[in-house]
Amino acid sequence: MADLIVLATAVLSAARAQGLRLGTVESCTGGLIAGALTEIAGSSDVVQGGLVTYSNALKVALAGVPEALLAAHGAVSPQTAEAMVSGLLTRLPTVDLGVAVTGIAGPGGGSLEKPVGLVYLATLKRGQAVTVERQIFPGNRAEIRKATAARALTMLLQTLS
Repeated sequence: MADLIVLATAVLSAARAQGLRLGTVESCTGGLIAGALTEIAGSSDVVQGGLVTYSNALKVALAGVPEALLAAHGAVSPQTAEAMVSGLLTRLPTVDLGVAVTGIAGPGGGSLEKPVGLVYLATLKRGQAVTVERQIFPGNRAEIRKATAARALTMLLQTLS
């Protein structure tokens, strides 16, 4: 967790310097990204909050992911990651920069097309284009979740630089 805190501290510092507020939409990480950010005292001036949209129903209801998109591409897809982060910024005008993650942390649930460890991450800074990334992280469930959170924080930092 210490390496996540280092990354989260850098994200908060960069966002604070630009006067930006952050939000998260998480599926496979279950709030780990928001947890790392809010582990740091004083983060409330930057972090607006996070959504854990583990189920498709909550992806639709809270993040505004269209049901037709989920039916066509599935929850673990670049389209869903993009829709999750876009929905966050659309629905929450106080969020300037968001990150979304959706994937298969395992140990079950994988397939040949979508193996365990497959994750899609998306970042969006208001007024810019969405960045979507595909990763396959090795390891067990805990390792995949931690690697996903670290990559999400790194993507936020890259968006802020």
